[in-house]
Amino acid sequence: MTETQTLDTGAVATYLRDHLPGFDGPITAQKFEGGQSNPTFLLKTGAGNYVLRRKPPGQLLKSAHAVDREFRVQRALFGSEVPVARVHVLCEDADVIGSDFYVMDHVEGRNFNEPLMQGVAAPERTAVIDDMNRVLAALHDVDIDAVGLSDYGSPGHYLERQVGRWSKQYRASETQDLPDMNTLMDRLVDEMPDDDGQRTLVHGDYRIDNMIFEAEGTRCLAVLDWELSTIGHPFADLASVIMQWQLPPGNQGRGLMGVDREPLGLPSDAEFIAAYCERRGLPRIDNFGYYLGFCFFRMAAIIQGVLRRAQDGNASNPAKARQLGTLVPVFAANGLKALDRG
Repeated sequence: MTETQTLDTGAVATYLRDHLPGFDGPITAQKFEGGQSNPTFLLKTGAGNYVLRRKPPGQLLKSAHAVDREFRVQRALFGSEVPVARVHVLCEDADVIGSDFYVMDHVEGRNFNEPLMQGVAAPERTAVIDDMNRVLAALHDVDIDAVGLSDYGSPGHYLERQVGRWSKQYRASETQDLPDMNTLMDRLVDEMPDDDGQRTLVHGDYRIDNMIFEAEGTRCLAVLDWELSTIGHPFADLASVIMQWQLPPGNQGRGLMGVDREPLGLPSDAEFIAAYCERRGLPRIDNFGYYLGFCFFRMAAIIQGVLRRAQDGNASNPAKARQLGTLVPVFAANGLKALDRG
């Protein structure tokens, strides 16, 4: 069994005794099945439960799996209008367990794997999605200077940087020639809007399955998985939500394509965007199709990297990684459709 599936609990316990006040070992660890990037473990200890996220072992793409950035942004946001888990310890000594890791509180609550929220009553669905909207608007209204994150992203045109970065990442992990992906990358460069000066904290993968909600309520308790967070353009985060909703429902797509939303208490894409704009005092969003096309492209590049890690033997969940890899052409095609719609 690879190191992505197991954890040296003895080494972790030894480290935490020296670095986490109040820690009480020994530890038992259980790997979370979700997620394909940084392997994540539930730690059960005598002092309570924690969560450990680590870099995968082995050769990794440059700038990927930055657990130090996850740690920093969650520490900065704790106690703000953007709910996050309390982080405790960042270990950048790879000799401890074979890669960098950090430890945070385990937040008890509900996690919805997909926006349909099977078994949830319509009014409750409405309230959950509205709080998802509230947190997204709050995230983009964070004063990055006040929370010490003004240097958390590079200056300049966010979309230009992101398209360039993920194009390189895709090429570095490419396993087959996909004409739609080649065309999508070219069009994202050719049709890129001018920099409008908006510069906010962005999550980078804002989806309902990256959130914890109250066990008996609808308020968000924590936003998870901050690996792709940076200073960037807020509409990319908004488009990330809509991107997921335009995928097929079910365990693989986890979207809302073809779903009659109104009887289920779920908003239309336009209603969600309008609520976000109202919260942030925005009159409208021009050229939203570009941001949506960009999100489909970025997710295609991410999934391609997941597939490559499965082939290289260091994927967090190899079987699921290979399954996800079959969706790269789907995301590329959807990205082109989004650009066509404008």
